[in-house]
Amino acid sequence: MATLSRISRRHFCKTCASSLSALATAQAALPMWLPRFTFAPDQQNARGDVLVVVFLRGGADSLNMIVPHGEESYYRARPELAIPRPDASGSDPKALDMDGFFGLHPSFATLHPIFLGGQMTAIHATGSPDPTRSHFEAMDFMERGTPGDYGLNTGWIGRHLATLNTGNTSPLRAVGWSTAVQQALRGPISPVAMRSIVDYHLNGDQAEASRMLSALNELYRLDTLPEGEELQAAADATTSAIEMIGQVDIAGYRPQNGATYPEGDFAAALMQTAALIRADVGLETAAIDLGGWDTHINQGGATGNQANLMRALSDGLAAFHADMGTQMSGVTVVVMSEFGRRVAENGSAGTDHGHGGAMMVMSGSLTTGPVVANWPGLSPDALDSNEDLAITIDYRDVLSEVLTRRLNNPYITDIFPNFTPTPNSVGLFGA
Repeated sequence: MATLSRISRRHFCKTCASSLSALATAQAALPMWLPRFTFAPDQQNARGDVLVVVFLRGGADSLNMIVPHGEESYYRARPELAIPRPDASGSDPKALDMDGFFGLHPSFATLHPIFLGGQMTAIHATGSPDPTRSHFEAMDFMERGTPGDYGLNTGWIGRHLATLNTGNTSPLRAVGWSTAVQQALRGPISPVAMRSIVDYHLNGDQAEASRMLSALNELYRLDTLPEGEELQAAADATTSAIEMIGQVDIAGYRPQNGATYPEGDFAAALMQTAALIRADVGLETAAIDLGGWDTHINQGGATGNQANLMRALSDGLAAFHADMGTQMSGVTVVVMSEFGRRVAENGSAGTDHGHGGAMMVMSGSLTTGPVVANWPGLSPDALDSNEDLAITIDYRDVLSEVLTRRLNNPYITDIFPNFTPTPNSVGLFGA
């Protein structure tokens, strides 16, 4: 079989003898960051920033990430897990102060100068108004942009792409680095998805790549399925994406500005997002997942399991920020999770599903300080349902500002139905 970099459209689309079971076998070996491409229809505004959305799956404990070290109730609720104040005595890692009240977890040390330098902001006490504590429901509602409502099958990023014509016809307009296309990327017109192509540039395993392509060829058998035209269009778009990726030397990409990415799937996704941005292939949005945040047991405080996850997040984002350099003026990164954790630690040295959480935004165009919060407090009478951080900023207000101010999309009511944002209520990008 021809190598993937030379596969023709005709060769790609023709029927092959492989079985669909080969697809499942090959897919099981895929790395977490493998790209899945979705394509949205055209409608005209100037193209804005490249949007990178990082989803922390599992419900990240925002109170130990963006630490309210100025609130005594935080320390009373978490005698074991609380992060020591910046001025605490002793040699243990401490919170990194940002504004005298909030601080960063010490594992965010590589992000600390970016926050203080005005290119990263945490939005605290934010989240979805839907009260569910189910991971599946909370993630699904948040990515759809319709809290508590399954009426739309599309996602908020997919609707953003569908409502805004930037004149961009690239097959790499949107990329999801995950084991499946994220719900947020799904568009109102069924997106073309290329879900299971082995990353032949990075792995260099042509035999594995050939098996994967054969399995996909079987999916596109036009003589055995009634959806011939749709499948032909999917095959054509998939091939276009393959051809474009083949022109980008991702394997040979070298980070700039002294940036060094850590090991791991998350950092690899960020590095290759940077490669696609630099290659100017028409990338408008990338979705990246980082899982493992469901810390019911042995969460750890300043050190431990969650601290290790936060270090991976911090070091990956800091490397991406350094790599982009001055190009951060045209990139916005949003970090979000489906919900936060309960204020009080549990009996298993962990935290249970909560409600209010925090988001983070990295951009070269921010005008805020390191933390934005309409802080409700953590005293018992201020808690949501007597146990959770209350939500005072709807996550859709944060995303609406990103969409209107940095992505030049004014169609917020189409992106977030039945929601009326308060313009610039968060104030991320000035008045």
